[in-house]
Amino acid sequence: MDTPVHPKIDCHVHIFDPARFPYPQDNFYKPAGHEIATAAQLGHTLDAHGVSHALIVGPNSGYGFDNRCLLDAVVHSAGRFKGVAVVPLDTSLAELQDLQAAGVVGVTLNVALLGVDYYRDAGPLLERLRQLDMWAQVQVQHDELVALKPLLVDSGARLLFDHCGRPNSTAGVGQAGFQALLGLAETGRAVVKVSSLVKTSVQPFPYSDAGPFAQALVGAYTPQSLVWASDWPFLRAPERIDYGPLLALFDRLVPDAAARQAMQWDTPRRLFGFTG
Repeated sequence: MDTPVHPKIDCHVHIFDPARFPYPQDNFYKPAGHEIATAAQLGHTLDAHGVSHALIVGPNSGYGFDNRCLLDAVVHSAGRFKGVAVVPLDTSLAELQDLQAAGVVGVTLNVALLGVDYYRDAGPLLERLRQLDMWAQVQVQHDELVALKPLLVDSGARLLFDHCGRPNSTAGVGQAGFQALLGLAETGRAVVKVSSLVKTSVQPFPYSDAGPFAQALVGAYTPQSLVWASDWPFLRAPERIDYGPLLALFDRLVPDAAARQAMQWDTPRRLFGFTG
């Protein structure tokens, strides 16, 4: 008897549509060629793999603080997409409210790109996010979370961590940054994306050296505070990555069907307000 297929939500994708929304001239990286990924192409990809909804994350690459491409996709998606925007640290409460009304559920703190020092003064922004019950989506790598953790804990904001916290695969699950991430499970307001294992692994697919980190997260957070994501369209990928094998890999990492349904559907639907 075939196992029933549950619906899915992809909690980390990007879109790039420079024909309709040109990149700012001064941006440090302009995706091109196979990295171009429009909202329509995203929809086709999700349809082909039985994924019903997606959380579109505004990329620092290409667009920086320009959220027009993201907002256009979310507004015209009939609820299929929600967004995470890229904003300056001094973004006002009113500006965040406008983004929230347009379907944005949080903003990015890309520490892995901009560094810990850039975010040392992020306290007021985090407070505004807390007031609006929006997510602070945090991308750290290696041990960066150690220095940032007190600010994040004290803020009271809801915390959403990208890509398993991007630990150093050679340092093991005991490394300080990853232990800090595991410890944040106790706050009850932290969520982690089990995604983009290629950013942790130094091995080719199926990234076996990254598996222990995913397993440790399942143990610490439980599927009620974990979500799955693809990181499509795999910007600046070090090797070829395809959507189907990533779904199959997730099935191997999380063999329990109920846990997979929680991480791919029940939990993101509840946390990010997807309907349908």
